Amino acid sequence: MWPFSKKYSIVNSGLLQGATDWHSHILPDVDDGIRSMKDALAVLARYEELGFREVWLTPHIMEDIPNTTAHLRERFAELQDAYKGSVRLHLAAENMLDTLFEERLDADDLLPIGSKADHLLVETSYFNPPLDLYGLLDKIISKGLRPILAHPERYTYMTTADYRRLKEKGVLFQMNMTSLVGAYGGEPRQKVGMLLSEHWINYLGSDIHRLLSFNRVIEAKVLDKRTLQLMTF
Repeated sequence: MWPFSKKYSIVNSGLLQGATDWHSHILPDVDDGIRSMKDALAVLARYEELGFREVWLTPHIMEDIPNTTAHLRERFAELQDAYKGSVRLHLAAENMLDTLFEERLDADDLLPIGSKADHLLVETSYFNPPLDLYGLLDKIISKGLRPILAHPERYTYMTTADYRRLKEKGVLFQMNMTSLVGAYGGEPRQKVGMLLSEHWINYLGSDIHRLLSFNRVIEAKVLDKRTLQLMTF
């Protein structure tokens, strides 16, 4: 435990003022995230209160949730029409590295992330890597896209050596802010400390699926000063 007694919430830290959320499931009724337009608008209203400037909507695309680019763009247009607030909205996707992804990659049917549309948010199973993880990453890079690995702290199979190899390949890392407060258990929180100490984290995301659970985490007074300092990377 850190040698500090006073605890803070993420809200009080000021971390989120002017922040960009690089990973969210706010686009309504497309995956296991926010279900209704009403709830999506409530989330975005909360984001305004917290000081967010931009948010990337990154719905799942995987064999179990085979979203199409056309459908996601249609839903995104509906959200843009309904939302009149100050947070800037962008559409991308969280791509599971599975067979469906390989088909979409071969067809150049992707929703990249970033201002130049030259990055791609990807994930794997939490428990096992895909059969040819590094081959898939090479194919992504050959398309002129730089992979961003979503929530690297949550992959139980990854070791420090795995993270180092990924960084050497040029893969960027997106951390879930909620991992810092133990939302996924002790092991991901410990991995976050290691990844931050190595300066391997590049992007911050909420991975929000429900407003209630998100509020509980960010308002919990569980962070001390040293942990807050780790969040200002």
